[in-house]
Amino acid sequence: MLGNFGLLAGLVLLMFMALRGVNIFIAVVLCSIVVALTNNLLVPQALLEFFPFGPLGAFTFAGKFFLLFVCGAIFGKVMAVSQAANSIAMIITRKLGVERTLWVAMLVCALLTYGGVVVFVVIFTMYPLGVSMMREADLPKRLFCAATALGAGTFTMTALPGTPSIHNVIAATALGTDLFAGAWIGLFASALMIVLGMAYVQREWRLAKARGEGFEANAQDERMEQLANTSGSGPHWGLALVPIALVLGIIVLPRLFLLAGIDPAGSGAFAQVLNFSQRQPILWPSLALIVATLVAIALFPGLRRNTLATLGQGADDAIMPLLNTAAVIGFGGVVTHTAGFSQFANWILEVDMPALLSVFTSVSVVSAIVGSSSGGLQIFMQTLAPKYLDMGIEPEVLHRIANIASGGFDSLPHCGAVIAMLMIMGLTHKQAYKDMFVVTVCIPVVAVLSCIAVLSIV
Repeated sequence: MLGNFGLLAGLVLLMFMALRGVNIFIAVVLCSIVVALTNNLLVPQALLEFFPFGPLGAFTFAGKFFLLFVCGAIFGKVMAVSQAANSIAMIITRKLGVERTLWVAMLVCALLTYGGVVVFVVIFTMYPLGVSMMREADLPKRLFCAATALGAGTFTMTALPGTPSIHNVIAATALGTDLFAGAWIGLFASALMIVLGMAYVQREWRLAKARGEGFEANAQDERMEQLANTSGSGPHWGLALVPIALVLGIIVLPRLFLLAGIDPAGSGAFAQVLNFSQRQPILWPSLALIVATLVAIALFPGLRRNTLATLGQGADDAIMPLLNTAAVIGFGGVVTHTAGFSQFANWILEVDMPALLSVFTSVSVVSAIVGSSSGGLQIFMQTLAPKYLDMGIEPEVLHRIANIASGGFDSLPHCGAVIAMLMIMGLTHKQAYKDMFVVTVCIPVVAVLSCIAVLSIV
C-alpha cells in the first residue's frame, strides 16, 4: 500500500515541480528518492544503479541514441542558420495567406519535423514568423500554439511512416522492424489527427472572433517580430527543400529495395545496403541526416563562412533535449524496479481486454507517469513489449500502435515539451493548455483507439 502511494506521490510531485518550472534534473532525482524510500529500495542503489544504468538507465539511453540526437540537432541548426527553414515557411505563408494562419503553422511544422528538423528548432523558426501573421489575422496566440503543437508534436512524431523521430527509431530498434512499419495504420491515424485537430482549432477561432478575442502582443512577441523582419533573405524555397527531401529519400531507400525484390541476404551492393539499414536502425537515419547536412552546406553559401561554429552550435543544441529525455527515462528505470510497477505489469497483461487495447493502456499509463512519449515508449519496449509479441501481435502492428499511443497521455501538464513550448511563446498553462490538451492528448487518443477498432474488424 505504501509503495503504491509512493509511486503516486512521486508522479504528483514530478507534475507539480514541472508546472512550477523546477529544473527537470532536480525534479527526477527528488522524485526517484521519494519512490525509492516508499518502496523499500536502497537510495544509493536507486540513484547509482537503477537510475543511470541497466536497460532503462539514463546513461544507457543517452549513449545509445546520442548520435541520432546530435545529427538531428545539427541538421536543424543548419536549416535554421541558412534560413532554408524560413524560406519554406514563407512560401507556404504566401501560398495560403494569413487568413489560413492555423493551416500555415501546422503544415510548416509538420513538413520540417517530418523532414528531420528537431521540434525545438521548428518552434523557434516558426514563432517569429507567426507573430506577424497572428497580428494581421488577429489570431489568439493560444490557437497558434495549438496548431504548432499539432504539426510538430503529434502525427509527424509517432504516426507517419518513415519519420526519423526518436520514437520511430526506438520501436524499430526494439522490435527489429523498420521506420515504415505499420504504414497504413500510421497514415490512417495521421489523417484523423490532421482532420480532427484542424477542425478543433478552426472552430475555436470562429468562437474567439464571435466573442471579440484576438491577438494580444507582449514584449517577447515584439522581439520575435523584429527577429523575423531582420533575418535577411534565405535560399529559394525549392532549393531549401532539397536537404529535407534527401533525408526522407535515404530513409525510404531500403523500403524501395524490398519492393523491388532485393534479398538482404544477397551479395550485391543493393543487398548490402538493405542489410545494413535493417541491422542499424539508429545509424541509418543518422547517416541520412549527416548526408543532408553536408548537402545543405554545399548548397547554401552562407553556411560555409562559419561552418564549424554552426555545427558546434547544433551539437550543443542536442545536449539538453537528450539529457532531459534521459533523465525522465532514468526516473522510469527506478519506477520499474518497484513492486507496484510489477503488479501493474502483471495486472495489465492478465486483465480481460483485447491485446491491442491492453497495449494502448499500458503505453499510455507509462508515458503519463514519466511525462514523455519517448521515455514511456522506451520503458514499454524494454519491459512489456516482449510479452505482447508472445501473445501473437505482429511486430509491425505493435510498432505503430505503441508509437501512436505513446504520443497521447505523455502531454500532461508536466511534459517537458509542453512546458518548453509555452515558455517560448510567453504563455501560461492557464492561457493555452486546454487547447494543447485537446490536440496533443484527446485527438491522438481518439486516433489510436480508432486504429485499434479498425484492426479488430479487418
